[in-house]
Amino acid sequence: MIVLLFMLVAHSSHAASDRLSAENIRDQIVGRTVFLAVPFGGEFPLNYRRDGRVDGTGEALGLGKFTRPRDSGTWWIDGDRLCQKFSTWYDGSQLCFELYRLDETRIRWIQNNGDKGTARIGPAL
Repeated sequence: MIVLLFMLVAHSSHAASDRLSAENIRDQIVGRTVFLAVPFGGEFPLNYRRDGRVDGTGEALGLGKFTRPRDSGTWWIDGDRLCQKFSTWYDGSQLCFELYRLDETRIRWIQNNGDKGTARIGPAL
């Protein structure tokens, strides 16, 4: 029982240490394209521009049939969370994400509403 408790505590502290800080977000996300993994394969690109704008397109995934394929908005950092608000996507709601490093190019995100997923950090813009 003690060993199991130790393993849980060690895993929790390791997961917390992999969380990106505000500085990590500025260094590793801002000025880059982030590709969100989508169900059934494919990636959805979001461009986090240095001037505080974020834009994306789902045209390569064929989303134009179901929704507005392009949108833009603003991003900012609140504490150690990356936040964004698009003009029309998500009904213009503010969304904030905790980001966790999985490896050199991949992150795990947890949205403030509990949604989770993974993404690949792409090239500089």
